[in-house]
Amino acid sequence: MTSRANLITREGRTKLEKELDYLWRVERRETTVSVTEAAAHGDRSENAEYKEGKRRLREIDRRIRFLRKRLDVLHIVEYSPQQDGKVFFGAWVELENEAGKVVQYRIVGADEFDPQKNAISVNSPMARALIGKAVDDEVTVETPVGKQNWFINAIQYKPFEKV
Repeated sequence: MTSRANLITREGRTKLEKELDYLWRVERRETTVSVTEAAAHGDRSENAEYKEGKRRLREIDRRIRFLRKRLDVLHIVEYSPQQDGKVFFGAWVELENEAGKVVQYRIVGADEFDPQKNAISVNSPMARALIGKAVDDEVTVETPVGKQNWFINAIQYKPFEKV
């Protein structure tokens, strides 16, 4: 059985692969060249460009190692027609609270959650409350400010139309 922590959408995996490729092929090479040029200026102990370049190179290498290891354990979850009508991983869900506030979220893996894009982690309290539910179901989510009730207005496995 695959851990929820290791799930990812196809789009999320592609994004991580592109980041890894960019770091390896572009940014690391450019940073290595700038460190080499800075080293040629002589005394490295007082060379801020050299020190900054080496620091950035360590950051890049650390991220590359992380991405390589992470991509090895991630499992892509593909859409299946059997999911229609219920909330599962990868779903876009429209919710409404008792005050009439409407929000839309997509349930994604921990590596791809993005509050700016309303992409919430499958491990979040909201996603855990939604998994397996259907349209018109009510879910209660425990939040830092107390319990909140939400009603499911819509579920789909493609982005909602922009209004």
